[in-house]
Amino acid sequence: MIFKNRREAGKLLGEKLSADRLGGGNTVVIGLLRGGIPVAYEIAAALKSPLDVALVRKIGAPNQEELAIGAIVDGKSPKVYLNESLISRINIPEGYLEYIEKIKLKEIREREKIYRHQGEKISVGGKTAIIVDDGIATGASVRVVIDAVKDEKPAKIIVAVPVIAADTLRELKKTVDKVVVLSAPEEFYAVGEFYEDFSQTADGEVIELLQKSRKND
Repeated sequence: MIFKNRREAGKLLGEKLSADRLGGGNTVVIGLLRGGIPVAYEIAAALKSPLDVALVRKIGAPNQEELAIGAIVDGKSPKVYLNESLISRINIPEGYLEYIEKIKLKEIREREKIYRHQGEKISVGGKTAIIVDDGIATGASVRVVIDAVKDEKPAKIIVAVPVIAADTLRELKKTVDKVVVLSAPEEFYAVGEFYEDFSQTADGEVIELLQKSRKND
């Protein structure tokens, strides 16, 4: 299944989630930075639910930033997910992980000032939290967001994603109440191959969509 762009994928997911009678103020849609926000915006609009942003950063391997060996997210307390099996297969210099985690956490706190200057973090305590990304390969980022959301004791956690690697889907189902997907191919190389337009989501678009969603609440 190929999507025209992130907004189309979000609308399709919104239709599927609406059929489950989710929505309203008792549901919070949480989009992962940055590509998850256009998808999450359409879901929040369909469900008439508030939209928030998950301030998460991937941790890349030394000299190979695109290879995600983990992720970090800020919340009540910073959460770090590390892909131990992958880390064991590559050479990680001593002190690298501690060093890079501090850098990524600083980046997250700087971005929080940008994205949340007009609104506070939305509590999901006792509510249904729908965690959204534009696609999931290994699941490093979404796993750390799930852990952070669990700290807030939501009534239910749902992951909604247009496309996900089949093996990752099988693992993710064990950690949340439900995973809603549109496509889960066994052969999965990169999220971008499932989109006609997979151009990078700019900070300006993220801010615009968050502000627009708040006005619609």
